[in-house]
Amino acid sequence: MRYKLTFVVGLALGYVLGTRAGRERYEQLKKSARQVAQNPAVRNTAETAAQQGRVYAGKAIHSVSEKVGDRMPDSVTARVRSLRERNHPDGSDDWGTSNT
Repeated sequence: MRYKLTFVVGLALGYVLGTRAGRERYEQLKKSARQVAQNPAVRNTAETAAQQGRVYAGKAIHSVSEKVGDRMPDSVTARVRSLRERNHPDGSDDWGTSNT
């Protein structure tokens, strides 16, 4: 009961403070967030992080598939290979690259 009361009080306080800030403050925050998101340095950093994530995910999937692959039934292994070959006949991975 104590946590419910704390939650309701916090919700009411947030509502009151939010309505006092008003629409203008909301629009200011939205504009600032948009400017940060469109900043070339931020975009480059986000793209670099995404690319590194794809690299690490690719390494992880190969490591896991090597360890788990021996324990999977042959029917499952064959099905995964056939799906991979059908979806990527050139041998590329599922991670790809973005055009942003």
